[in-house]
Amino acid sequence: MKQGKPVKSAGSGKPAKAAAAVTSAKPAKAAAAAKSGKPAKPESHLAMVRRARRINRELAEIYPYAHPELDFRNPFELLVATVLSAQTTDLRVNQTTPALFTAYPTPEDMAAAVPEELEELIRPTGFFRAKAKSLIGLSASIRDNFGGEVPGRLADLVTLPGVGRKTANVVLGNAFGVPGITVDTHFGRLVRRWKWTEQEDPEKVEAEIAAIFPKSEWTMLSHRVVFHGRRICHARRPACGACPIAPLCPSYGEGETDPEKARKLLKYEMGGQPGQRLSPPPDYPGRPAPALGAG
Repeated sequence: MKQGKPVKSAGSGKPAKAAAAVTSAKPAKAAAAAKSGKPAKPESHLAMVRRARRINRELAEIYPYAHPELDFRNPFELLVATVLSAQTTDLRVNQTTPALFTAYPTPEDMAAAVPEELEELIRPTGFFRAKAKSLIGLSASIRDNFGGEVPGRLADLVTLPGVGRKTANVVLGNAFGVPGITVDTHFGRLVRRWKWTEQEDPEKVEAEIAAIFPKSEWTMLSHRVVFHGRRICHARRPACGACPIAPLCPSYGEGETDPEKARKLLKYEMGGQPGQRLSPPPDYPGRPAPALGAG
């Protein structure tokens, strides 16, 4: 994908509001007021909810192809990949799991793994000893307590070793179609920048955001926010000048506001680079990631 042109969803054929197509962005009212020296009028809760829902609608147009960025073919693979994704990138997990699932395709296989052999396979993802212990433990629990099938209830998933609420919501939303909000570092950062919440604790963040949006939106909202955080609204240097939702953002100006400089900060398909999945969905407009050791 060339920079400077709107991203198109292969599924719909409609142009998305790609960040690379933005040449200028109006600052949010709060930022404009700050520059003029006038205090910004406090935003009511109702106004915040309306702005939050508008941002979600805008993100749906920008990322009509938003999806989980872990490669998986069934609930067990998604569960394992999500556990491995802690403290590393989805790309590194996706480059690691093909060999892992060839060696251990089922919970029964992974439960019987020799720890040292499993550790060696997942070493590229970091913290491999702790992760191997969790994978063997959760696999044994699935085998012994759930008939070899990954459970489809939050209460059951969080009983598995190494599985917390965030991991459970990823699996429920993407493998079972059960709505859930996934509060990872990107999600938490952006919803605080957008002033949807001031909470730091993930469970409190989840509860406050869940109260803003209908349940049917929770899973896709999570994908859209995470996509935006990875591609445009970065932690250290947000690409404010290339952000399509800048007029709705009360934190506009925290990052690079010059449009040309901001475009150089765009990542993945927004910057014309490969994505994180080796096997992305058919409507993904970017390039698949390379396999481990390729290139």
